[in-house]
Amino acid sequence: MTEAEIRTLVIEREFPHPPEKIWRALTQGPLIEEWLLKNDFHPAVGHRFSLQQTPMPQWDGVIDCEVLVVEPNKTLAYTWNALGLKSVVTFTLTPTPGGALLRMDQSGFRPGEERNYQGAKFGWQRFLGNLEQLLARPG
Repeated sequence: MTEAEIRTLVIEREFPHPPEKIWRALTQGPLIEEWLLKNDFHPAVGHRFSLQQTPMPQWDGVIDCEVLVVEPNKTLAYTWNALGLKSVVTFTLTPTPGGALLRMDQSGFRPGEERNYQGAKFGWQRFLGNLEQLLARPG
């Protein structure tokens, strides 16, 4: 399999908030639970954690992850392993005049994983919408 056969989902959103505020939402467990999923996340390279959603008949609802990169207020990356999909999720924050651009990449979709790719595309749009709502709250 060539590198060209492996797909990456990319979603970018600009937020009217500083990178530091977005970073907190990406790295603090209680905030992650509000916009993404229940978790035992800790922002330390090598930390293994799980994200948990409602189980389905064919799946226990657990996503196994490991932190790969932590560059405060800039880059966060971790593995995302569930339902046979082994991928890497990377968040990159870039300051803008009005706040920050958040880029989310999920890489590792192999040929034959179109269903996983489309599911991730739908899911991340919803998750990032939740993040937007969380960030818009005062405080």
